[in-house]
Amino acid sequence: MPVEPQHQDEPPRGGWQGRGERTFERFLWNSRFLVMLAVLPSLIGALVLFIIGTIDIFKILLGATAYYLLGVGADIHDTVVPSIIMAIDIYLIAIVLLIFGLGVYRLFVSPIEQAEEHATKHPFNVQSFDQLKDKIARVVILAVIIEFFRAVVDIRFQTPLDAIYLALSVLALGAALYLMSLAHRDD
Repeated sequence: MPVEPQHQDEPPRGGWQGRGERTFERFLWNSRFLVMLAVLPSLIGALVLFIIGTIDIFKILLGATAYYLLGVGADIHDTVVPSIIMAIDIYLIAIVLLIFGLGVYRLFVSPIEQAEEHATKHPFNVQSFDQLKDKIARVVILAVIIEFFRAVVDIRFQTPLDAIYLALSVLALGAALYLMSLAHRDD
């Protein structure tokens, strides 16, 4: 029976205790594949959201075509911008799921060879869990901004104070974006 080479820092492993320990460590190492329970649904969710966003855009296109070329359908002027903004929001959430799924796979299971061939700044090339959270946070913030602008499109001002609140909201949003760009200037 061949004896496995031992590292200098490692205590000798022999008998049942050594084999049991190796088996348990192999089980622990292979438990990283549990993240596939998060990766696969994330990728499927991203696919579903990309399909939904694309169908929504085609519906807008068909509605605009019917309105302008055939003169049928409801007036699209009140609905087209919020609908496009909502489709963009759906795409951004799909991107979050895609970055999450691929990032978790890369961190816990295995690097993706095709992603390794691209620049290290590519969204799918994450080197740490913190970097993954940071990339997801950026896209989520962008989705929140898009949702904010979708809400702004529907605002009907009742008082001049409403306009001031909107201006302050846009100012705060601009300041947040500026501070976020300062934090990521080296990226």
